[in-house]
Amino acid sequence: MAVDKRILSLLKKYPLGLTVTRIGEELHLGRRERTKLVEDLKRLQRDGVVRRARQHFVLAPQSGLVRGTFLATRRGFAFVTRAEGGEDIFVPGRFAGDALHGDQVEVFVTELGRLGKPEGRVVRVLKRETAKFLGVYKERGGRGYVLPFDSASPEELPVKAAAGLVPRDEMIVETDRKTMALTAVLGHADDPGVDTEVVIRRRGLAATFAAATLAEAAAVPEEIGEGDLAGRRDFRDWPTVTIDGEHAQDFDDAVGVRRLENGHVLLGVHIADVAHYVKPGTELDAEAYRRATSVYFPDLTLPMLPEKLSNNLCSLRPRVPRLTMSVLMEIDEQGRVVDAQFTPSVIRTVERMTYTSVFKVLQGDEEEKGRYASLVPDFFLMQELAKRLRARRREEGGLDFDLVEPELVYREGLLHGVVAAERNEAHMLIEDFMVAANVAVADFLSRRGVPSLYRVHPAPAPGDLEKLRTLIAAFGLALPEAKRIRSKDLQRVLEAVRGKVEEKFISIQVLRAMKLAAYSPENAGHFGLAQTSYTHFTSPIRRYPDLVVHRQLKSVLAGGAPEPRPLDAAARHSSERERAADDAERDLVTWRILRLLKTRLGEEFAGTVVDITKAGLIVELDDYFADGLLPYQALDGDYYVRRTTKTLRGRRRGRTFNLGDRLRVVLVACDPVLQRMTFMLARASGGPA
Repeated sequence: MAVDKRILSLLKKYPLGLTVTRIGEELHLGRRERTKLVEDLKRLQRDGVVRRARQHFVLAPQSGLVRGTFLATRRGFAFVTRAEGGEDIFVPGRFAGDALHGDQVEVFVTELGRLGKPEGRVVRVLKRETAKFLGVYKERGGRGYVLPFDSASPEELPVKAAAGLVPRDEMIVETDRKTMALTAVLGHADDPGVDTEVVIRRRGLAATFAAATLAEAAAVPEEIGEGDLAGRRDFRDWPTVTIDGEHAQDFDDAVGVRRLENGHVLLGVHIADVAHYVKPGTELDAEAYRRATSVYFPDLTLPMLPEKLSNNLCSLRPRVPRLTMSVLMEIDEQGRVVDAQFTPSVIRTVERMTYTSVFKVLQGDEEEKGRYASLVPDFFLMQELAKRLRARRREEGGLDFDLVEPELVYREGLLHGVVAAERNEAHMLIEDFMVAANVAVADFLSRRGVPSLYRVHPAPAPGDLEKLRTLIAAFGLALPEAKRIRSKDLQRVLEAVRGKVEEKFISIQVLRAMKLAAYSPENAGHFGLAQTSYTHFTSPIRRYPDLVVHRQLKSVLAGGAPEPRPLDAAARHSSERERAADDAERDLVTWRILRLLKTRLGEEFAGTVVDITKAGLIVELDDYFADGLLPYQALDGDYYVRRTTKTLRGRRRGRTFNLGDRLRVVLVACDPVLQRMTFMLARASGGPA
């Protein structure tokens, strides 16, 4: 029994368990004693004193089996979200096994892990998210291995050769998870088109339409017939316009304004009537449901609908009649919608405007004002109305994040640089109008108890708000106790840092405290917009939930019964595909940014500390919308201890590093494919700037 006590004492020191070999080494057992050790461990396992997690033994009283979804990160660790709810489980990369992002897994958990948080080891994969995985091919000693993209583990997996496939070292390959045989060789990371192909496959996106779907689209009449106009209000004499980016191809919303005699403004938001063309039960509808959203890459669009619909018949192109669903809102001087009407309609836009052109008009550009002279009064009325709506929304507590997105700049087909995507007053104007229309439709359907898909945004968890409150206090910003924090309080924080150096960092921390918005058949409200009812109605060309909402609205207006089809599955599927599309768009942009940065190894950059991990500081570069690791050993040779959730302190010299610190770093390694960068402190920096 003395050996049993030594085993149990040892496993108490290692709550995530040890292998038989490690236990033997730690107990300094000889070969004969190690044979007996295996028997002792099996007996302890039968007695329920220890449990086996893959090749590791753990103490049963300190462990529990938990099921959940495996979420890998590109920083070498993962989290498992519990199926039954509760705090996420941290999984170090070395304990991730062969689990990949999205898999349903079972983990052994200890409640005394990293920083007192639940920490665990993957025991087994219960359900694979995908049948195949992508990774980087490696060859050693005549054998092939793959380092998967979507694994938190640094372990390379052995793979089998396949007839006709001849991969070379560092190529990107696809592998069958069941047989571990190669199924495709995509090429080297820098080969033209490989990055896009990898992202499409990795996120399960559809790059082409099925023949049956294209055949249905081809059969749709090119012209609007008299029968199509029955029951529609005619707004073709309204001076409506679309306002989009220079490179937009699908125009699904148009706007028009009129000042009323009582001082109010009548805003018309006209949305492409996609439901007129895409009927339930058709191949077009099935394909739109599968995709659920359009995906926008820098040089490629994967539309939800075939081009004949997305770029032609449903697109509100200038000076041609188009079928629409219209929301007419009477808005008073305080930005309140005092009346709203909904109707099928037909419009004919007078111009295809861009954000740049409208902004120039609002800025007083004489050339642009002369070019669109007949519309100039309408644009200034739109500006006035948008300010009313925006002020009202802020008064109600709606959050207004002003985070810029990266835009890639190309010259002669080559990536030249990265800039902040422009977001001017014309962008905000359209956003204000679309939000108003979405709220009006959601209120209308909700008051009538009509089944629909709502865009819901739950309130943040109290624990996340408390972390945020503690963090921003270091910047002189205050919040009430977590349980009393409202969206208004968070908006005041955002306004307090507007235009300051720390604006981006604080905005990101507020955003991180938020839960994800999603689609739901239950109207649970929208915390971020401070609305009791909200939906997505304004983009049916590119979002399937909007198409569902259009169908429900049209049924109610026609006096019929709403679509009986269950909406909970559509909500879950649309939310999942939205996240996949967002991840794909971000992955490709980051890949290309890091490929550009790889040409600048050894150069110095300015950045901000945005996270503190077990491996080191995470620093986001100011001008490149990408972050990387500054390892502890690259700081200054001191031994650093995490004093709080936001502070590191060196034991010998007492130097501190805090979240939000400004640093100058040198780029020493960059892997665009795995999306990892490593820095060292610039000599001139020596510490926080």
